[in-house]
Amino acid sequence: MATRAEGVGIGLRPRHYHEVLTQRPGVSWFEVISENFMGRRAAPGGRPLEILKQVREHYPVVLHGVSLNIGSTDPLRLDYLTRLKWLIEQVQPAWVSDHLCWTGVDGENLHDLLPLPFTELAARHVAERVAKVQDVLGRRILLENVSSYIAFEHSDMTEWEFLGQVAQRADCGILLDVNNIYVSAKNHHFDPREYLDKIPSRRVGQIHLAGHDGGSSLLIDTHDRPVAPPVWELYRYAIERLGPVPTLIEWDDKLPPLSELLEEAQRARLIQEQVVSDGGQRAIAG
Repeated sequence: MATRAEGVGIGLRPRHYHEVLTQRPGVSWFEVISENFMGRRAAPGGRPLEILKQVREHYPVVLHGVSLNIGSTDPLRLDYLTRLKWLIEQVQPAWVSDHLCWTGVDGENLHDLLPLPFTELAARHVAERVAKVQDVLGRRILLENVSSYIAFEHSDMTEWEFLGQVAQRADCGILLDVNNIYVSAKNHHFDPREYLDKIPSRRVGQIHLAGHDGGSSLLIDTHDRPVAPPVWELYRYAIERLGPVPTLIEWDDKLPPLSELLEEAQRARLIQEQVVSDGGQRAIAG
């Protein structure tokens, strides 16, 4: 049972369970949403976990959370971390990730990935919480940059400086969402290539690619359509900069047939192979 996740993976979604289990498509690994398999205290895991364990017999799996709430001022939820650690023990994922954001306050889950102010105080606060999470889980995690639609006036650093500071202070990894970089760059008028040039390269453990709604002046991260051409171009630049980082095609809404996801994964795989054959990654300055 392989534990290393390399190359290009796709998200494992219920619509595709049967096809994945019966046809074993030629994809390198699967990413799953952690909360969908953690269950409740009274009924941990359930049928979804049985499916995941069957998939895990043939593919590496990575866990991607949406409810860690790492940027909140609420206390860390030890019950949540205990169930996540239990799930990690069950499936032995290649790595575990969540988002650099906050998702609720005063015990209320707002069911959204909300941006943080890019300040020294916020970076120190998040890094301290990440370190505690990693102590409980007994492993490093990856934090993902989120797309954003507003900016805080009192931010005193760039997003990539903030992400780098948190990762350095907490000694954690980075899940670099290239689509989110592109969306935020257009919304906030910064150069997405500068983001990639300045990110601490050695901490990037995974890349996400997804579709977005570009129908207005404000781009919205939707995960409901193919990767846009300019995001593919930015992805190529990222691979030139970072090397062939394990990459996920992330598609969560209006799910297409599995074959379409595999086509998107193949496109990412070809870009990786082309960049490597053309001379590998650029000199790393991070």
